[in-house]
Amino acid sequence: MNEDKDIKFMKAALEQASMAQQKGEVPVGAVVVCGDEIIARGYNLTETLNDPTAHAEMQVITAAADKLGGKYLDKCTLYVTLEPCPMCASALYWAHLGRLVYGALDSKRGYSVISGELLHPKTEVIKGVMGEQCGAKVTDFFENKRKKRDL
Repeated sequence: MNEDKDIKFMKAALEQASMAQQKGEVPVGAVVVCGDEIIARGYNLTETLNDPTAHAEMQVITAAADKLGGKYLDKCTLYVTLEPCPMCASALYWAHLGRLVYGALDSKRGYSVISGELLHPKTEVIKGVMGEQCGAKVTDFFENKRKKRDL
């Protein structure tokens, strides 16, 4: 993949993050790409579904596996706006994800804070694609939430 394609698909993930934000969810979005085609789109639904496992990554893993008719995503790339948490990284391990591209580092809950060993050893990882924009979306969301709470 080249940098232009990574930016194009990260923009699609950011669109998903905006949809999450409109629903009052933490604005994290994700897309799964196979070849040059987006085969799954999703965003956080933890509040909507009252489900702590309904992260954007979990939504797209399920949708992509269903689309492909198999549980392995070894020929796919996941684009996600925020570094996956340990739960999602472990799910990506079991899906044998081929490539992970994420925007912003999650210095509090990201898998790399806990352990860099959670992903499948063959998964290629690209960090920081549109990281500033991705990080600003989450930071702004929580700043606005605090402002509303403090009023």
